[in-house]
Amino acid sequence: MFAILSALLVAALSGAGIEDTTSSGVGEPSVRTASPAIADTDIREYAAVAGRKVAGRPVGGPYPTADKVLLIARDAKGYPSIAGSFGLPVKQPLRPPPEGTLAVIRLHQRSETVVPGPTADDLAFVVANRLPLFVIGEWARPAPMWEVAWVDGAVRYRTIGDIGEIGPWQD
Repeated sequence: MFAILSALLVAALSGAGIEDTTSSGVGEPSVRTASPAIADTDIREYAAVAGRKVAGRPVGGPYPTADKVLLIARDAKGYPSIAGSFGLPVKQPLRPPPEGTLAVIRLHQRSETVVPGPTADDLAFVVANRLPLFVIGEWARPAPMWEVAWVDGAVRYRTIGDIGEIGPWQD
């Protein structure tokens, strides 16, 4: 398990992907699994709880003011889990996550928009990767949270409550 988590973290930091393939038998081609554009309910609820637990905690490493990034995947039993975490300079856009990542959580230390919500970099990440992104604002308590997803051919976002309840999609 530790080797898998280490590989996901190294791949996320280097920008390389990890091949996630399954085969149904000997001699049959491998099939690559695709991540959904909108997170499943259990992933959304897990992100709401696990992401907010990290809000307000200091980031170790060379970046004194860094955004925190958490990668969500499923464990061996099929439950959501944190597959990797790292700090990222505030203005740096997210790199494509490794294969097998179901969603990404990004915790911003400060609001960079006039109306709090996802930044242009957050929206661009979802356009490029078609992967759910959960954005959490560490500047307030309780920490506000948004889900950014590819819905009906466009990037949309919605608020997520303390225990995963959802608001309407916004452009």
